[in-house]
Amino acid sequence: MTEDERKQIRAEFRDAVNMSPAELDDWLDTAESKGVGWTREGEDEAIGHKSGRRIVAIKRHTVDSLTDDDHTHMRKVVGYIHRHLAQRPAGDVRDTRWRYSLMNWGHDPLKDETD
Repeated sequence: MTEDERKQIRAEFRDAVNMSPAELDDWLDTAESKGVGWTREGEDEAIGHKSGRRIVAIKRHTVDSLTDDDHTHMRKVVGYIHRHLAQRPAGDVRDTRWRYSLMNWGHDPLKDETD
């Protein structure tokens, strides 16, 4: 992975992930967070919830300490957020599984509405 690719991934990640590490950490402790997402057979934690914990760790790292694996995950997060945003349901999304799933991946769509 080139440094230009890494910079591009970091910029897209910063744009897509609009929750701070503290906000995401607090969210991941809620029943709503733990109640959404797909869980692999034999695992207790949903993929999105696990990703959220990794996003918190990535956001707390310095740029120089991020690995290629971290950048690969950041690219995965950006892709998920963009795909999921395109599937926005009609109506009020405040208390929906759609929003909760996005929040597990570090994006609160309601923040977009207040910007």
